[in-house]
Amino acid sequence: MTMIDKQARDERRKAQREGVEALEASGALDDLYAKIDAGEVKLDGKDGLIQQLIKAGLERGLRAELTEHVGYEQGDPEAGLHPNSRNGSFPKTVATSVGDVDLAIPRDRDGSFTPMLVPKGSRRLGGLDDMIVSLYAGGMTIRDIEHHLVSTIGTEISRETISKITDEVLDEVMAWQHRPLEAFYPVIYLDALIVKVRDGAHVRNKAAHIAVGVDMDGIKHVLGIWIQITEGAKFWAGVCAQLANRGIADVLIVCVDGLTGFPEAIEATWPESTVQTCVVHLIRSAMRFVNYKSRKAVAAALKPIYQAADEDAALVALTDFAASDLGIANPNTVQVFENAWDRFTPFLAFPPMLRRVIYTTNSIESLNYQLRKIIKNRGHFPSDDAVVKLLWLAICNIEDKRARDRLKERGRARGVKRNAEGRLVEGQITTNWKQALAQLALAYPDRIQPYL
Repeated sequence: MTMIDKQARDERRKAQREGVEALEASGALDDLYAKIDAGEVKLDGKDGLIQQLIKAGLERGLRAELTEHVGYEQGDPEAGLHPNSRNGSFPKTVATSVGDVDLAIPRDRDGSFTPMLVPKGSRRLGGLDDMIVSLYAGGMTIRDIEHHLVSTIGTEISRETISKITDEVLDEVMAWQHRPLEAFYPVIYLDALIVKVRDGAHVRNKAAHIAVGVDMDGIKHVLGIWIQITEGAKFWAGVCAQLANRGIADVLIVCVDGLTGFPEAIEATWPESTVQTCVVHLIRSAMRFVNYKSRKAVAAALKPIYQAADEDAALVALTDFAASDLGIANPNTVQVFENAWDRFTPFLAFPPMLRRVIYTTNSIESLNYQLRKIIKNRGHFPSDDAVVKLLWLAICNIEDKRARDRLKERGRARGVKRNAEGRLVEGQITTNWKQALAQLALAYPDRIQPYL
């Protein structure tokens, strides 16, 4: 926490303390304290002091609104001279973040009064909607939220209403999904995770395709989320085309997993892009058929291949491994590297700093890991839009939570351990990006120079 933040916090605490001390000195709180001590007044829960204060504050504000509307104070002897007049009140229950509050809503004779504090047709105050969206983004199902509201604040809201509240963000999600993008991204990562979605009378596994781009400042952005029955190269071609339609004219390097047909799908949109197969995915595929007892030895023997100085040295290392006892015992491992060779070797042409940026899709894998933790509570989603909505809200929620944790630890002395995590993906700065960008400028001088 910076000195300015500390000063603001101290001033806020001082003002609150002085306000309480002034009330206590006036004696206004003596009777209240006595009733609290005697158990006659409870602070929270149904019909607690907090609810009563909200009720009193809202009703007072509503009466003030009606006074301004009809043009005279309540009890004014000249009320009959005004064309409109008060006409009693009607009961209305509104849900708040501290529970249901029963209000007496004032009304006028000709029915033209439209309250602003509690609008007509509104059954909830804004803070409750924000709470529901936050709980939903944190991974709670609609059924869980319904039970949580009843058990904690005593407010009963139907699942249909909760669903409508969360659906209110769909317009914002769609605007985000179709926002214009920058013309040039040096690096883009593409990957997918599997979710269960209801499709008619059946629940099917579908792939949530996610694209993450690194801009010229090294800042990562989630470019979009798309849902399709399977993670196929044909659909990825459509994703790339949509990204191009939103403004991306060129990409230097696209990092992907080992999906068949992926490179061709990308090159159909950005023909000059280098398609780099994720080395981590490649190693996992190569290790899939290795005996458990031999895994450590095989993993160590594969390092000279993907850590080689160049493609020729990597080929020599692969040939040596294939001729070794481990290679002979694990021919499938050798074949995985041979089949992916053309898409595995591009990163070997780059210096170490740039290799660290493009050799793996781990950044998007980390995002997917966090998202899986949130979607695991759901048996399935009712629609594709529901998947996109939750994933978008989850990303925003995770980043906001981490930002709050970092803010609390801001200003700590150098060397003092910090526990707050950095950004997950959105807004994260790529490690050693300046050095990597310099190496990209040397490797692609004609394509990167116009954007520097």
